[in-house]
Amino acid sequence: MQKRTLALCLLAVLSSSCATDGPATKAAAPCEPQIVTKTRIVDTACDWARPIYVSKTDVLSDDTARQILAHNMAGAKNCGWKPSGK
Repeated sequence: MQKRTLALCLLAVLSSSCATDGPATKAAAPCEPQIVTKTRIVDTACDWARPIYVSKTDVLSDDTARQILAHNMAGAKNCGWKPSGK
């Protein structure tokens, strides 16, 4: 009988040691700085692109003439190219 009582007492003590009042609370996380990534586009085309000059002796197709004109107009708009007297 004493062994049974001792076993029940030990069982009661061991099972009550695992009891909690409720869910465990999470420790507050330390405030960490936020990492912000920003993409910056640097256009360097004006550093290496130049106007295309055409002489009177050049023979151009209509498509080539349109492409040269578009290139020169884009450079004038974006890079400030000025027409020259060449």
